[in-house]
Amino acid sequence: MTPHEKTVEVISSTDHDMVLASLERGQLAGLKRRPIARRRLTGLARVVVWSLRLYLVFMTVVVLYQVWLSQRQS
Repeated sequence: MTPHEKTVEVISSTDHDMVLASLERGQLAGLKRRPIARRRLTGLARVVVWSLRLYLVFMTVVVLYQVWLSQRQS
């Protein structure tokens, strides 16, 4: 086997739980601090995410306007 060949090792959930149970608190915290790389999104996924962001901003403005309007009428 050459160093460039990748081998995939499947880890069962019981093995995963056993490893997590055997780690000390500092070791577990150290594993959680490891940064996760950003995922590259396709063009369609990027459009969907930005559409959801714009929808969220729009709906926030609508809700704030409705709250302001109801407070003004009271």
